[in-house]
Amino acid sequence: MRVPLLITLVVLGVALWASRAEGASEEPRLAAVEDWAFAISTDVDSDARVAQLAPFDLIVVDGEQTGAARVAQLRAAGAVVLGYLSVGTIERYRSWYRRAKPHRLELWGDWGEWYADVRDRRFRGLISNRVAPKLMGRGLDGLFLDNVDMVDGHPKQRRGMFRLVRALSRLVHARGGFLFAQNGARAIKPVWGALDGWNREDVSWTWDFERRRYRAQSANEVSAASAELRRLADAGLLVTATDYTAAGDAAAADSIANACAAGALPYVSNISLTRIPAVPLFCE
Repeated sequence: MRVPLLITLVVLGVALWASRAEGASEEPRLAAVEDWAFAISTDVDSDARVAQLAPFDLIVVDGEQTGAARVAQLRAAGAVVLGYLSVGTIERYRSWYRRAKPHRLELWGDWGEWYADVRDRRFRGLISNRVAPKLMGRGLDGLFLDNVDMVDGHPKQRRGMFRLVRALSRLVHARGGFLFAQNGARAIKPVWGALDGWNREDVSWTWDFERRRYRAQSANEVSAASAELRRLADAGLLVTATDYTAAGDAAAADSIANACAAGALPYVSNISLTRIPAVPLFCE
C-alpha cells in the first residue's frame, strides 16, 4: 500500500507545481485589488505623478520607461505594479528595436508599429530571455502583455505566441509575480491558464480610427464584451475593462456601469491613456 500512496503523492505534487508554474497565482494581493490605473502613457518619473497614482490598488506602467525607484515608491504605497510589454508588435522607440527589427511583419498603421513574427524562436528568445527579465529586474510585480491577440489575424503565429506567453508565465511566476494580457479572449484561450488577469478594451465606448472620434459600441458589442469578461472571471482571472471617451464625457458612467455589471474593474481614459481619473473608479 505504501508504494501506490507514494506514487499518488508524487503525482499530486507534480500537478500542483505545474499548476502554480503555468496557472494563475492565488496570491491574496490580487484578491484585495478593487480598482486600477492603466497608466502606460504617463510619465511616472515625478513625485507628483507617483502621488497621483498612489491611491490605486493595481497600476500598469510602461515597463521600460518606469525606473526601479518609482516602481518601489508605488509598491510602498500598497499598489501591485505591472509593467506593460507588447509581445505581438515591434515598437520603433524601444531599446530592443534594433534586435527585433528583423522579425517585423506588416505595419499596423493605427499605431505606427509592426506585427511581430513570434514563430521565430530568436524573437521569442529576445523577449523571454532578455527583455522581460530586465523589466522584472526593476522590482515590478509582474507583466501586462499587449497584442497577444494578434494571432486572431495571423493564425500562423498562434503556436509561437502561445509558447512565448507560457515562457513569460514561467518567468513571472517563478519570481512570485503576476501575468496579465488583454483582448482576444477566444483567440488566446489556450493560454488562459498561464494568466492571472485579463483586460478587455472597448467594452462600451471606443475610439474610431477612421472617423477620428469616440463612439459608443452597439448593444451587441457590449453584450459580447461583457460575456467575455464573465467567462474569464469564471476561469479564475482578475478581469478589468478599459473604455475610451472624451474628457468629462457622461459616457464614462455607462462604461463604469457595464464593466461592473460584468464583474470587471472599470477604467476610463482617452485613447492615448494620458488622462488619469482624479480618484480611482470603484464598483458599488
